[in-house]
Amino acid sequence: MELATIVLSLLALYIVFSSFLTVNQGTVVVLTWFGKYSRILKPGLNFKIPIVEQVFARISTQNRSVELQFQAVTSDQANVHFKAMLLYAVLNADEETIKNVAFKFYDDRSFMQALARSIEGSIRSFVATKKQSEILSLRREITEAVKGNMDHHLEEWGYHLIDLQVNDVTFDDEVMRSMSKVVAANNLKAAAENEGQALLITKTKAAEAEGNTIRIQAEAEMQAAVLRGQAVARFREEVAKGFSAAASEMHKSNLDSSYILFSMWTEAMKAIAENSQGNMLFFDASVDGMQRDLRKLMAMNAKDGMLDQPQGAIRQ
Repeated sequence: MELATIVLSLLALYIVFSSFLTVNQGTVVVLTWFGKYSRILKPGLNFKIPIVEQVFARISTQNRSVELQFQAVTSDQANVHFKAMLLYAVLNADEETIKNVAFKFYDDRSFMQALARSIEGSIRSFVATKKQSEILSLRREITEAVKGNMDHHLEEWGYHLIDLQVNDVTFDDEVMRSMSKVVAANNLKAAAENEGQALLITKTKAAEAEGNTIRIQAEAEMQAAVLRGQAVARFREEVAKGFSAAASEMHKSNLDSSYILFSMWTEAMKAIAENSQGNMLFFDASVDGMQRDLRKLMAMNAKDGMLDQPQGAIRQ
């Protein structure tokens, strides 16, 4: 009698304690009635029928992430290796959604396998239409294409895709080496072009500077020549005025104007002797030679009209 009482007491305690179930925040519990769906329990303390109602699954409504690795082939037969991070969650906590999540797949492993294969197929179908050189610049387009294909499937399963990030895109080692060579060659080509442009600019500027220098020098020389010519002209003009005045004064004094020419001849001989710097020069200093040189000077004087030569200016 006492044993039966103890057993009944224990059974009563088990029924009482098994009648209450605590559901954690961010979790939904699915109950079955003899194997058939019964109802869902929300977070908090819940009551369930002992023995009859059983916990079929505890489903988290929090965000979940998984990293996937797979391979695809481009239209030009290059193997591309992808690493992607998938962020997903249960669509909502409604009863129909929870039923889909609980009963669509046998277990979480089957769901993850279907999810990974679906995403892999979407990426492969997109990559198959692109060339190897295009893939690295199409991460955003790949993500958008996969999300567009997967949203409908995931909603049928009771989930929704929050984010998909393609974190790593690599090719086979041989392809990567060839791509590195292409990039290096392009960089060298760009550097050579930039260096050529810089050299061209430098030489162009140098040529422009040299041209400006030559132009400035030419203008300066031209201006100097003009000034020298003006100075010589002024000098000759002043010399002519001086000779004319001297000849006029000598004529008024009844003096022979050829004396001026004689003085010029002697001054020229003196200047040559003083500035010869050791060179030896020969002059005809005889009377005939002097008369001959004076005649030449007087002929030049008469031609230019610089002096008025009186009759008998040259005496034998």
